[in-house]
Amino acid sequence: MIAIRDRVRFVETDMMGVVHHANYLRWFEMGRVAYLRAAGVELLDLMAHGIIFPITEVHVKYKNSCTFDDEFEVQTIMTEFSRAKMDFTYKVVRLADGAVLVEGKTRNLFTNQQGKIIRLDACYFDKINALFQQETTKE
Repeated sequence: MIAIRDRVRFVETDMMGVVHHANYLRWFEMGRVAYLRAAGVELLDLMAHGIIFPITEVHVKYKNSCTFDDEFEVQTIMTEFSRAKMDFTYKVVRLADGAVLVEGKTRNLFTNQQGKIIRLDACYFDKINALFQQETTKE
């Protein structure tokens, strides 16, 4: 599991002072980028080599509200990985009381700039797979 911590910004809240639901998807993205970085793969490097990974599936279950200035942790786990796709699960937890705010899942496919599904180059696959295997061995 890769965990990142942050604090709710005012701009992320709605008129009721609660985090707007779309911001959790941004936080999921922060978790994915942190996961790749932990594996030694930088998002900008992938993009410079013409590799993008659009989301093709999202599932979110909202459980508790989060408000301005709450500190939270995004816990990201890769659940499936191949040369063509990555699946992740997420849990966003409020640090003050440990309440689970949101749980979710995403699927990303590796594509070229034209949107054609590609197989991830070995140099990237091997780095990500090493972390994925390390994480699944811990379970």
